[in-house]
Amino acid sequence: MTANGAGPAIRVRGLTKDYGRGRGVFDVSLEVAAGEVLGFLGPNGAGKTVTMRHLMGFIKPQKGMVQILGHDCFRERPQVQASLGYLPGEGACMQEMTARSFLDLMAGMRGMRDRSRMLELADVFELDLGARIGGMSKGNRQKVAIVAAFMARPDVLLLDEPTSGLDPLMQERFLDLMAEERARGAAVLLSSHIFEEVGRACDRVAFIRAGRVAMTCTMDEVRLMRGRGYSVEFSSAAERSRWELAHGAEPAEGDACGVELGDVRDVNALIRELSSYDVASVTSREQTLEELFLHLYEGVEPSRQS
Repeated sequence: MTANGAGPAIRVRGLTKDYGRGRGVFDVSLEVAAGEVLGFLGPNGAGKTVTMRHLMGFIKPQKGMVQILGHDCFRERPQVQASLGYLPGEGACMQEMTARSFLDLMAGMRGMRDRSRMLELADVFELDLGARIGGMSKGNRQKVAIVAAFMARPDVLLLDEPTSGLDPLMQERFLDLMAEERARGAAVLLSSHIFEEVGRACDRVAFIRAGRVAMTCTMDEVRLMRGRGYSVEFSSAAERSRWELAHGAEPAEGDACGVELGDVRDVNALIRELSSYDVASVTSREQTLEELFLHLYEGVEPSRQS
């Protein structure tokens, strides 16, 4: 809910910050409603972190509007950050402090008197509050950052690669936490490279490339766009080379017999084509986020929205 009780919790309109040489963000627009999780997806350097830093009020836009709960993120930063939880892609926890000391410091800065949610989250993620942050593994430092972002039950969450370094069990617990926050009514902007995480946590996704939003769509639409990858093992390197020549590729050197096909839409056509080759095996897998990025970026003009 915004300050006036209506409209999206996160609103970005025409955001532009040009660092030169094609770096920055350009005319970025997106919205996130209360109780909604928007996946913010794209390769490294596409503009995700720059956008989030604008939302945190760390950077003043050259053009456009950036609001959280109806407040201008730069001019009204104190009001914005009072209702905001932020998990940066690179943790900046104080290395010499224990987890408990650091989290107590963050809670004090937010005016939190009740530490029960902090202790509850530390227990969920099996975080040793007495451990010194500088001696922790990457995964445990990430747990500290998660507790810091979520412990005040903020209305808005900005999460940049939140499960980086976490083991599968902790990733599962994080996804459970995300479901709770969505049900509570929090608005979440989530940057991630993990398809399962995006698929389970997000309602919609926005794809960004070279600083521009290329497409915004629902997760159901993403699943329909997602192809499959196939690993084809030919009977010999010569047979593999024959396939590569037929597809306009320079034959690879060496004795390897396999090829990787990253985005197959027509499986029947692939089977028909492979029938004229001596194939030892074919295995399939779902397309990765990176492969979907490449597929979409080849076929979608920047700034197209749906």
